[in-house]
Amino acid sequence: MLSKLGVCSRSQAERRIRAGRVRVDGKVVRDPYVPIPLPAPDIEVDGKPVAAVAPVYIMFNKPRGLIVSAADEHGRDTVYGEFADAGLPWLGPVGRLDKASEGLLLLSNDSVWAARITDPAGHVDKTYHVQVGCIPTDELLGQLRAGVDDAGEHLRARQVSLLRAGGKHAWLEMVLDEGRNRHIRRLLAAHHVQVLRLLRVAIGPLQLGTLAKRQWRHLQPWEVEALGGASR
Repeated sequence: MLSKLGVCSRSQAERRIRAGRVRVDGKVVRDPYVPIPLPAPDIEVDGKPVAAVAPVYIMFNKPRGLIVSAADEHGRDTVYGEFADAGLPWLGPVGRLDKASEGLLLLSNDSVWAARITDPAGHVDKTYHVQVGCIPTDELLGQLRAGVDDAGEHLRARQVSLLRAGGKHAWLEMVLDEGRNRHIRRLLAAHHVQVLRLLRVAIGPLQLGTLAKRQWRHLQPWEVEALGGASR
């Protein structure tokens, strides 16, 4: 319920509940899995009433080197440092980009909307431009579409095409309709292909466009709707 109201993430809510910081109808609740009826009862966190937070939908152009996490145990820079002074409510990442990857990252406090985008069953396309350390053959492109089995998962690209090639390097456009951990890097590594850069340029119909590195903007209502529509 705390997550659906846009107050915090599910994991943050669980920690607060187990720490005895949450009351439901005046009583401390330490079990995060206690069913909450609708309409929701009075909920307090740290003695303050909880109300639904207005939904916020953000597009961010992530540079290489930033961690997609609220905090990092090694003290590395995170994407949240880019929003520290923006006056935004809690936001969760809609999917992930690893430290070495860059490009389009969505963040929102609408957890239901985020889940629709990241659910593999939804098959929302994610489009990447990938610089590789070779000149791919048609055979390799076919193998990437066919996929490989790695660590118990079948990794494949729904679409792969050659964007351009130079003397030793090339750029591929790869489209995934489901996302595994380090999906593209593992798929290419299985074919002994080195990834030099990995840039996400689109999620569904939403394009990164001309948004500069480290810049962010609110999504337009039609963009939110195009990715499944706001949940509240």
